[in-house]
Amino acid sequence: MTTSPMQRADWNGVFPAITTPLRADDSIDLDLFGRHAAWMVQHGCAAVVTPGSLGEGGLLTLDEKRSLWTRAVEAVGAAVPVVAAVGACSTRESVEIARAAEACGCRGLMVLPPYAYRGTWRETRTHFACVMEATPLGCMLYNNPIAYGTDVLPEQAAELARDHANLHAVKESSGDIRRMTAIRAVAGDRLAVFVGIDDMVLEGVAAGAEGWIAGLVNGFPSESVRLFELARDGRAEEAEELYRWFLPLLRLDAVPEFVHLVKLAQARAGWGSERLRLPRLPLESPLRDRAMSVIDASMKVRPAIAR
Repeated sequence: MTTSPMQRADWNGVFPAITTPLRADDSIDLDLFGRHAAWMVQHGCAAVVTPGSLGEGGLLTLDEKRSLWTRAVEAVGAAVPVVAAVGACSTRESVEIARAAEACGCRGLMVLPPYAYRGTWRETRTHFACVMEATPLGCMLYNNPIAYGTDVLPEQAAELARDHANLHAVKESSGDIRRMTAIRAVAGDRLAVFVGIDDMVLEGVAAGAEGWIAGLVNGFPSESVRLFELARDGRAEEAEELYRWFLPLLRLDAVPEFVHLVKLAQARAGWGSERLRLPRLPLESPLRDRAMSVIDASMKVRPAIAR
């Protein structure tokens, strides 16, 4: 399949980290997945990322990933890019995933460090280089030291950008808002910075972020896109008002059980179910009860946002 690689100008806006819907037999519901992706794009999302951490990508086979990429391209590929999350324990497997994503029609890659190995910068740089050089697709570097134990510093991201023309963006999930301005200080406009944690979006855009890899967008795309646009356009008072309503939900993305909780909120909003793949198990009380209280309270006063 022929692809048109993403360029630097394509990396902006709200990109859903789409969840992976599972049937009772643990198979993927590809029909629901495609309809869900199209629904979010219809509400203003600028790309679809699959299958990342929120999509339980580390628990899927390569064939399952291929099926998701193919379905996503069929559902939205004519309207927006599909970005494949590339994460594995070995560099060789990561390269295989990247090439498979290109063959399925993906236009971009979100590249993770090796899952299980916290290497030196020389090793980490080599890993990223091998993946980015494996295809011509536009790339986003995913920095999440909390989850993966590897912290790519702003100067290191800028170094990769100097060496790899197809590195266009950084998903910054360190939780340190100062990283946004630090990346821009060393890389200028060469790299688009994306907010990677939902409850930092307003602060991240104020610090110069051009995009948001979002979680709660899976159930609330109109609100997510509207919030990002208000923040981007400098409409601070309106953004603050919407943020106050949205923030209790966005915080569900910022805890270890974020996959459970986002799927719970998404199901409450009418899309999919809470089903997870082992080793994740269904939420138990009182965590589920507390989360449902937050979700139901927010749903009762959900703002009317038309697109």
